[in-house]
Amino acid sequence: MPTAMEVFQSDITTLQVDALVNAANSSLLGGGGVDGAIHRAAGPQLLAECRLLKGCEVGKAKITQAYQLPAKFVIHTVGPVWRGGNHQEAALLASCYQESLKLARRYRIKSIAFPAISCGVYGYPIDQAAVVAIQTVQLFLRSWETKLEIVYFVCFDKLVFNVYRKILGSLT
Repeated sequence: MPTAMEVFQSDITTLQVDALVNAANSSLLGGGGVDGAIHRAAGPQLLAECRLLKGCEVGKAKITQAYQLPAKFVIHTVGPVWRGGNHQEAALLASCYQESLKLARRYRIKSIAFPAISCGVYGYPIDQAAVVAIQTVQLFLRSWETKLEIVYFVCFDKLVFNVYRKILGSLT
């Protein structure tokens, strides 16, 4: 059975999935946006485990327990800061999704929820980020043996939701 992909508007911290993806900063010690929301909802144990990971490079991903979140795991990935599009931003953003999905495969995750990585304070244009996200996930799912049953693209606001929904509809 092929893996389903869905877009919806919600607070990612409320989802009952195997793994939430955190659009983290390189310290992994919390911040603003989705990163801060995930850390607040998970409780202090998440911060303690993240300290042991000693940070994360842009385009890479690391996994922790989810603690007080309704998920089992949090996959932390560090997206690129938008600098005009000529500094490997698309390749680094694609790597965030690939590395997160590799961890999902390794941990036999069946459901995963991605936020709009790099679209907040990192300034990545939403329409371009959505294309990278959806195409990268589609390619990964076609290329790798995976147990994933569903991939959610979770959008915090209506604008991002509409862009992701339109692009997913045009690419499937």
